[in-house]
Amino acid sequence: MANGPVEDIGDGAQSLTIDCIAYHAALHPDDIAIVDNGRKITYARFYRDIGKFIRAVGEFDLDPGSRVAIEWMSLYPHWLLVLAFERHGVVTQTYNREVAATDPARLVVMDLIIGTEGSLPAGAARVQPITREWFDAVEAMAPGDVIDDPATDGAGNTPDPVAEVLSWMDGAEYTTGVYDRDAMTPGATVNGPAIIREATSTTVVEPGWQAELTAKRHMVVRRVEARRDSRAIGTEADPVMMEIFNNLFMNIAEQMGVVLERTAYSVNIKERLDFSCAVFDAAGELIANAPHMPVHLGSMSESIKTVVRENADTMKPGDVYMLNAPYNGGTHLPDVTVIAPVYSDDGSEVLFYTAARGHHADIGGKTPGSMPPDATTVEEEGVLLDNVLLVDGGRLLEQETVALLRSGRYPARNPHQNMADLAAQIAACEKGAQELRRMVVDFGLPVVKAYMGHVQDNAEESVRRVIDVLHDGEFTYPMDDGSVIKVKVSIDRAERSATIDFTGTSETHPTNYNAPTAVAYAAVLYVFRCLVDSEIPLNGGCLKPLNVIIPQRSMLRPVYPAAVVAGNVETSQCITDCLFGALGVMAAAQGTMNNITFGNDRYQYYETICGGAGAGPDFDGTSAVHTHMTNTRLTDPEVLEFRYPVILEDFHVRKGSGGKGAHSGGDGTVRKIRFREAMTASFLSSHRKVAPFGLEGGEDGAVGRNFVERANGDTEQRPGWAIADLEAGDAIIIESPGGGGFGKA
Repeated sequence: MANGPVEDIGDGAQSLTIDCIAYHAALHPDDIAIVDNGRKITYARFYRDIGKFIRAVGEFDLDPGSRVAIEWMSLYPHWLLVLAFERHGVVTQTYNREVAATDPARLVVMDLIIGTEGSLPAGAARVQPITREWFDAVEAMAPGDVIDDPATDGAGNTPDPVAEVLSWMDGAEYTTGVYDRDAMTPGATVNGPAIIREATSTTVVEPGWQAELTAKRHMVVRRVEARRDSRAIGTEADPVMMEIFNNLFMNIAEQMGVVLERTAYSVNIKERLDFSCAVFDAAGELIANAPHMPVHLGSMSESIKTVVRENADTMKPGDVYMLNAPYNGGTHLPDVTVIAPVYSDDGSEVLFYTAARGHHADIGGKTPGSMPPDATTVEEEGVLLDNVLLVDGGRLLEQETVALLRSGRYPARNPHQNMADLAAQIAACEKGAQELRRMVVDFGLPVVKAYMGHVQDNAEESVRRVIDVLHDGEFTYPMDDGSVIKVKVSIDRAERSATIDFTGTSETHPTNYNAPTAVAYAAVLYVFRCLVDSEIPLNGGCLKPLNVIIPQRSMLRPVYPAAVVAGNVETSQCITDCLFGALGVMAAAQGTMNNITFGNDRYQYYETICGGAGAGPDFDGTSAVHTHMTNTRLTDPEVLEFRYPVILEDFHVRKGSGGKGAHSGGDGTVRKIRFREAMTASFLSSHRKVAPFGLEGGEDGAVGRNFVERANGDTEQRPGWAIADLEAGDAIIIESPGGGGFGKA
């Protein structure tokens, strides 16, 4: 912990200056992300480290009744620091209000009182006294002499084994000595293979390792022989190694997601988990993903291929790109994809790509949150990023990126928040690159490349087995505004393939319900992956048996400058339900993400709201769940109300909204948010007129409804896509649809 000396400042008070950033860095040197020439620390660890810090203060030689003035240098606002102390039971604090008013994120002066109520200094703020005994109760760390294990001399004699047994270690059978630890003296060593027993535990020493008893009678086990090379893993597909590599690739994507979640700044990514991470081969084909957002994962491959195509001659080690262009693999503008090539050690060849796509809280556009329901061109939805260099040879192009985010007719409202999340996405991609390089070291590049192909072949065969049992089908899916999505699924038994033809779908939508082609492919990929009843990664192999036909100039193949913000979140859900309807395997889910954005110049927030899932031939639909192409979670109420001037007044299951049937659809929800200051809210939702369909005689689910409740109690119903100007005291109420039922009741 970095700190200054304890100084007498008069009147029996003492001053102690503590640098919390340095303190946290000492505890977790790998947990720091550089943002704006400062450091950003994950909240979870920050809260835990407060407890360690409090105990550390208790170790200083402070007299009972001492007043400790702590200058806490922090990037966190003072209210977060106060909250963290309260979570550890410490509610005695004041802070320098003058400094906090001018620069609330930089300096907080806290008063901690050591002593009982009768010993507190005059005028000291006290809510709950902190005593020396309190510190001891948190953890037995009272000041005093350090008690260490005594060191003893020994001859270092290794005893004879008390027995010999047969054991299996390192792939072979060994005659293994069993030793008694109590008979060993300091300095004694035992070479593996060996077993060392004692009253409370057993230590197994494998071949090539040695156990040594130190002067303090600690057992230290270290490798003393170089690891022997095992049999090389071939490049031919092996069922066992296939399963191992399936999980290895998926685990890398999951680790990327953990890094992104922990280091992101915005509530959208950190709390709602509106992001996806994936690993791609050198050609840009999807290899594996974590189970994040289906609408992201199936569409990211086209973004990587765009970067590969446009930068083949200029790409170099250390470069990182970003893209949100819906006409080149993007979904809608708030979803920004960060793409990093992974080079060979000599920098001569791109081996893989890693990518992280996150929904940014604001990327510009007509309304805060970048989800304007009345947008008719992509320019009105925010800043378009089409194959933009974000990191040039290892140098973050921060000034250039901020300038780009501030450009255009509708610039981003909080570019520094965008940069913080982009930095987290870069960190996630780097984590993926590190793990891929480690895999190459462990298995060799030829093996890793071979199994990248094998896992795709395995996914392809899995989908072909599903196609073998499917039947032809078609479905017409009406939308609230009269647009339709049509699909015809034709099965070719001989080729073990399927053609998915969207001919007959409405032409380019006049507003923003156009779904980029990548989104349509993502929906197809998701549906057929759902039908595979085995644990395989969602990857590019799933699409190989599928021939997808999307007519030109339709709402599923928009061209610049068509607006697309609702196509990603709403039309994608409609495509999914339409496909399930054509295949006859599931009734419609709520068919919408119930998108709500609100904000002003200071705050921007976006969330999707859960509803009812559709029923199937042998299952009921689930209530109050995010369905199909969205897989986010809702922000915790405590976090929502701390980060934004709102109150979550009500959130409950909308009983009876699921369609009845032999198997009933899931129920929707009711969510009510009241505002404590003026905001602009946007509704972007579907199935406010057309009910989610039931199948095989099952009833339709209930339609959703949107309301604005004014501070005086007046209530106004709003359509599925609408903008509302709200004053302090106003509220919005969203009733999400239920899922359709399956079969006659």
